[in-house]
Parts: sequence; structure tokens; C-alpha cells
Amino acid sequence: MKGTRTRQSILDRAVDLASVEGLEGLTIGRLAEDLGMSKSGLFAHFGSKEELQLATVEAAQQRFLAEAFLPALKAERGYARLHAICMSWVSYVRRNVFPGGCFFAAASFEFDGRPGLVRNVKAMEEWVAAIERAIVAAQELGELDAEIEPAQLAFELNSLFFGVNFSYQLRRDRKALMRAEKAIETRLEGLRIVKPARRLRSARR
Repeated sequence: MKGTRTRQSILDRAVDLASVEGLEGLTIGRLAEDLGMSKSGLFAHFGSKEELQLATVEAAQQRFLAEAFLPALKAERGYARLHAICMSWVSYVRRNVFPGGCFFAAASFEFDGRPGLVRNVKAMEEWVAAIERAIVAAQELGELDAEIEPAQLAFELNSLFFGVNFSYQLRRDRKALMRAEKAIETRLEGLRIVKPARRLRSARR
């Protein structure tokens, strides 16, 4: 429907704008000005600033999933998928999926000390939980050291992800992505369990 397409187009722009200027600065007036629309036109889609912010976060989450998470699910379950999830994050930052860097890294810093519905959105909690599930799966398949606590490793990896976003976006360190890939490889390979290759039975008896 046209109304649905219009709303999605508005949200796509709202996501880009918020990733650069912050969610707090995203108002119906600011967005209307940017889109060349009337405030009343936007009010037809979003009745308040908070409703606009929440819809923007939801749209950002869908973009994040499509660009940073779902592609990794094509990898085989276990170590390969865990590795793919980590590298997919680096690729997501490299491809500038959000013009202002990782939307959720920025939003986390912006709202971490503020109460309200926007702060209660669980996008990053779900992301960390997905990393934990991938770690557990790799351990269950005997491909990752069972001694490492999944929550601990997920914490370390997520901290690295936020770190590379900081270095790449704020410090403009073009080597940050390469360093992140090296750090991921070093950490995961140090925990990886490589199963011995099966010996082929000799065709000769």
C-alpha cells in the first residue's frame, strides 16, 4: 500500500538522520524539514516524538538484522557460524550501513543513563544473546573450548565490536577494521578445537 511505502521511506531517512545526529535530536519538526514535508503530514504517521523514536529504532533493528546478522546464518552451525557472525559485524561497519556508524552503539551511549521507552528497547541484548547461542552451539559440537563461559566470550566480542566502531568512526582509524579482524581471529582460534580428519579406509584389504 502507498501509505506503508511512504511510512517506510520516512523511517529509512529517520534512521540515517538519527545515526548521524542522535535520536534525541530526531523530532517531527526536524524530520519534516529534512524531507520537505509538513509537520501535519508526519503527525499522520507518528503521533509524538517518542513514537517516532521507537519506530526509528525498530526500523534500524530490521536494517541491522538484514545487514549484520542474517547473512551469517548461511554459515554452518557451530564454529563457522560464530566466526561468520563476528566477521559480519566488521563488514557491516566497513560498508557504512548507517551513515553515522553503528546505530545501536551510538544509541547505547546516548540513552544508557536515561529512563524511558527508548532505553528499554532490547536490540543489543538480543544481539549479545545471539552471540551467546552461537558460542554454545560451537561448544556443543565440540568445536570450541567448553571451559569458556559463553556470556564472558560474548561480552568480550561485543566490547571489541563497540571498540572498532569507536576507532573507525570517531578516530577515523582506517586500520581499525583490520585490527578488529585480527583480534577476532586470535581470540576465536585460541579457543577453537580442530577435530582430526577422518582417515580414509584403504581400498586395499
